Amino acid sequence: MTARAAVIMAAGHGTRMKSKTPKVLHRVGGRRLLDRIIDTVQAAGCERIHVVVGTIPEVRQLVVDRLGESAVVVQDPPKGTGHAVMCAEAALADFDGDVLVVNADPPLLTAQDLEPLFTLRRGGAALALLGFEPVDPLLYGRVLRGADGHVLRIVEPSEANEEVRAVKLCNAGMYLAGRRDLFRWLSRLTDDNPKKEYFLTGIIAEAVHEGLLVRAHVAPETAVMGADTPMQLSQAEAEFQKRRRAFFLAEGVAMTAPETVFFSWDTEIAAGATVEPYVVFAPGVKVATGAVIRAFSHLEGAVVREDALIGPYARLRPGADIGEEAHIGNFVEVKKVMIGKGAKANHLAYLGDGSVGAGANIGAGTIFCNYDGFFKYDTHVGEGAFIGSNSALVAPVTIGAGAYTGSGSVITRDVAADALALGRGLQAEKPGWAARFREAMSAKKAKAKK
Repeated sequence: MTARAAVIMAAGHGTRMKSKTPKVLHRVGGRRLLDRIIDTVQAAGCERIHVVVGTIPEVRQLVVDRLGESAVVVQDPPKGTGHAVMCAEAALADFDGDVLVVNADPPLLTAQDLEPLFTLRRGGAALALLGFEPVDPLLYGRVLRGADGHVLRIVEPSEANEEVRAVKLCNAGMYLAGRRDLFRWLSRLTDDNPKKEYFLTGIIAEAVHEGLLVRAHVAPETAVMGADTPMQLSQAEAEFQKRRRAFFLAEGVAMTAPETVFFSWDTEIAAGATVEPYVVFAPGVKVATGAVIRAFSHLEGAVVREDALIGPYARLRPGADIGEEAHIGNFVEVKKVMIGKGAKANHLAYLGDGSVGAGANIGAGTIFCNYDGFFKYDTHVGEGAFIGSNSALVAPVTIGAGAYTGSGSVITRDVAADALALGRGLQAEKPGWAARFREAMSAKKAKAKK
């Protein structure tokens, strides 16, 4: 098979996003746009990937973290899309194969959407490109083809007459060609235009001028849609969620109101699980079969094991590992705690850093006091322990298996197995005090009104 490489164009500032965050670092499905396109070209079999970046350090750092320093190609100053790809010529000088050129911002593009380009190349096309037929083609360049279906040229909307504007097929801005051909065509581009830029679309005219075959594959509009504005980003998110909901329903996940549930790119939910309305899955969540995620819960970086019950109104933060048949109830927050099989924290608790043993019960109002303003410390509750309501467990502390803490206790030392720990002041009672207090205060209030 012909070797595959990719050049990702990510040098733009994305000013239309009107955000301090660079466009390619915005997220769809919890995944940054640039990460998503890197995932896509990797899945498409590209063994070499180079990302054209500008002067934004955060974008460059993402590329270095994902692919290494050698993957970075700098375009500074920017001189158009054609110039962006030209900047990658030296980086690909030792590569012999096909080069895929893609934008950094189509969040829903998949390897399956790109594979037809490689098929066209194997079928004899010197240059293959992605086209699409948008509902509103007003702002897109038109792909003009001959009677044989071969691409002749692309006409930008500002240059299109009425006949050209009637053409439905538009340019998606993604191309595939052999490395030698691609950079030969690029070397002939000029900046003889009002913007003084090198336009990538010019390679089509160069290929046709050489008598070479140029073919287009028509992709779905959703596959190639960009995310240049907050509105487009929200539209991409809506389409992503629509796809994920359909996927999980087909996989056997029960959802009574799927339109209210939101998933991330890496959410894993097994068949036989149930998700009630208004649940949000942030990145890093795995849910096993038989588990029930009740309404208005938020999960991130968490594992929910078989037959566990979460919520309603529960929050699982990164590192939460909820064991089989465990219960995490309403207004309970769990962070970096392993909850054992059958353990319960049914109401109003914060469990942060540590573990809860199998069968333990965490009473309402319990707090794992895990932070002293500088460091985090662990709390460990043993199997079958019973933590009374409104207990504060001051970490580092261990509650032994089968031990009890009295309600309202502040526990600062380890508790032995099967012991009862009480950490509260003695109750004192003053007979008749309340009646005397009310009488005195009523008299004072009456006097004040005179």
